[in-house]
Amino acid sequence: MRFDEYITVDWSSASSPQIGPNSIWICTFTCRPEEPQKSKLYNIPTRAAATEWLRGHLCTSVQAGNRILVGFDFPFGYPAGTASALGMRGPQWRNIWRLLFNGLSDNQKNENNRFDLAEKLNQQITGEAFPFWGNVRDEKRKYLLRRGRRPHEQNDVAERRLVEQLVPSAQPVWKLAGVGSAGSQALTGIPAVWSLRFDPHLTGKTRIWPFETGLRIEPSARIIMAEIYPSIFPLRPIKGKPKDAAQVTAAARALAIADSNNQIDSLFVGRSDLKKGDKKIIETEEAWILGVSDHFKK
Repeated sequence: MRFDEYITVDWSSASSPQIGPNSIWICTFTCRPEEPQKSKLYNIPTRAAATEWLRGHLCTSVQAGNRILVGFDFPFGYPAGTASALGMRGPQWRNIWRLLFNGLSDNQKNENNRFDLAEKLNQQITGEAFPFWGNVRDEKRKYLLRRGRRPHEQNDVAERRLVEQLVPSAQPVWKLAGVGSAGSQALTGIPAVWSLRFDPHLTGKTRIWPFETGLRIEPSARIIMAEIYPSIFPLRPIKGKPKDAAQVTAAARALAIADSNNQIDSLFVGRSDLKKGDKKIIETEEAWILGVSDHFKK
């Protein structure tokens, strides 16, 4: 087997501590030969606490000799051309992640500046209230509309990434408010993953898929962090738990089963019909959803 432990994370961009539905749920799943499967659920009220829990757990698990796959339920990238529109040169994904890490303020109470950050990015990308949109606050902002936005035009950055064109139910990364606010999840989630990736105790052991690995499993990495979309996995409701908890459990179990059946590699390769140029876009800026492969059905 490629991994000893599978961790799946349902993120939340809530602006106050939350538990229960629409909060952070983490599932850990161990599946080793000749050992019983073990699954545990954790419901953590804030992003800061969840990030520190993950940091401690990963350090302990690596010290125990494990290889770990960690899946986060939010986009890891933006449509091709976003970094260029921001005036960036060099590694697109790394520049954007560093920008978000440096630009996001997110405290121990979940109070954060994601709408300020999105408005600043709109100003830099287009000089208007586009492409980010959505705001839960009843206020007017020059560079961020509370709801709605103009259509994406030919010379704009695209509304959806390549992978989202294959998964229509996945929300675009520009959406900051409402059901499936993937934009807010990414703005608050990417900085957390950045802090884990470059933690002094984890940095030499961790790789971000597919940016640092290509569309494959990196054999030398002890920890691989990837974007997941739990809705693509069969759901088993858990009595007394919200859907979020059932989804992360189902995702972790599905990854473990794929690994035990020697099928885990196929979840990392994307699709065979991807063009060379598309692969480059995916591996340098847009990222991909783990498991969207030739066998994936919309």
